[in-house]
Amino acid sequence: MRPRASCISSGGAGEGLKLRARGASSAASCLPAGLLLAGVHGRCLLGEGAALSAAALSCLQVGVSRVGTAAAYGLLARESLGAGEELFSIPRTALLSQHTSAIAPLLRKEEASLQSSSGWVPLLISLLYECTLSNSRWGPYFSLWPQFTDLDHPMFWGHEERAQLLQGTGVLEAVEKDLANIEMEYSSIILPFLKAHPDIFNPKVHTLELYRKLVAFVMAYSFQESLNEEEEEEEPNPPVMVPLADLLNHVANHNANLEYSPESLKMVTTKPVRKGQEIFNTYGEMANWQLLHMYGFAEAYPSNTNDTADIQMSTLLKAALQATDTDMEEKLVLDQWNFLCHQEMVGEEGAFVIGWERVFTEEELLVALQVLTMSAEEFKEFKDQEAKTDGKGTACLIQSVTMIPNLSAAQKKLLFDATMLTLKAFSSSLKEEETMLGDLQAYLELSRREQFALQVRYGQKKILHQLLELTK
Repeated sequence: MRPRASCISSGGAGEGLKLRARGASSAASCLPAGLLLAGVHGRCLLGEGAALSAAALSCLQVGVSRVGTAAAYGLLARESLGAGEELFSIPRTALLSQHTSAIAPLLRKEEASLQSSSGWVPLLISLLYECTLSNSRWGPYFSLWPQFTDLDHPMFWGHEERAQLLQGTGVLEAVEKDLANIEMEYSSIILPFLKAHPDIFNPKVHTLELYRKLVAFVMAYSFQESLNEEEEEEEPNPPVMVPLADLLNHVANHNANLEYSPESLKMVTTKPVRKGQEIFNTYGEMANWQLLHMYGFAEAYPSNTNDTADIQMSTLLKAALQATDTDMEEKLVLDQWNFLCHQEMVGEEGAFVIGWERVFTEEELLVALQVLTMSAEEFKEFKDQEAKTDGKGTACLIQSVTMIPNLSAAQKKLLFDATMLTLKAFSSSLKEEETMLGDLQAYLELSRREQFALQVRYGQKKILHQLLELTK
């Protein structure tokens, strides 16, 4: 969800994708953002009894266009802008949330029965109600996404298509968990709630299929305000829908950011913007696989400087076990792995996250490499030392990928072997991806799904091949 969180093109395929996804536009062809709020959103969604005139809103410096990287809409600068300029301000009363929905009193009353691991249930029930209510105050807002047909997250792809395009990327596993959790949440929390309130809900209308679409809608368009330092121990803030702000698309090299205040949310430029240029927000530092999973798109190489590749922690164990020759060596590796699990350095479902320039799980990776390459005597001495220091004092030596060559030969070999195993999980090779990206005509004939999946695979493989070079 927006905190509001690649492929190379030797023949120009990356740029070709940008043209295909965003199209060409000019400031003159876009609808003023204020007119969209005043005209499409009716009373501007500013709360009961509040409204702004179309004339006032039409003076905004940005305009809405059917042009975008990942969605049907985008915001364009209607004039040149400097850094730090406020583009628009959305009062908190205009946010669609569990607190502003018409059924807010009911949600407060039933709060105890709506608890979930995601924390999204109250908002999702609000959306279920409002999007199917003929006279909903939010009807014009939902009209921007008729039947939510523009959503194209991998959860809506066929199983075979997902497997074919996304094998090895981590998206498959994330989607399967999503679908299982959505079905569980609907059957155990949502459906009982719907049946308990037949006067306003109908399970034949408020179906699992609609609920799944709304989960994807929240994933792609909602905002979640971060906690401040004093609130870090509290539960995360629930997600909210922010009209107009949710029309901004994302790139890593963004030019605007959403700022929060007690009264409103403000979109502010972070750098100069030319007239006619698209205004991009940031959804966070997100890898391409995360963008595809949560938003249904990926950035073209080399735009996504936040791209990463994962090496599953269990893959490192597999590589270590493959290097053993005797039962005693295998038992040592398993003992070392169990120790690492006990120390919460690794887990069966965890992953080491590698970026272009840094290792995001530097401590976990370093300690795992150290422990899994120790002799029996070294391991015993290490455990004794850890017991004395209570596990404190481990140096993080590989925060930057440039430090990986400083690892011991045994540690580099183990990391090399784990990287090779990770690459084997893909159904295609780096060379095959490069061939496709080098043929612009063939690339442009791919569907958007195929293009985005190709970008995810290729970006991950490039990072992994960089890691191979660093561990040689």
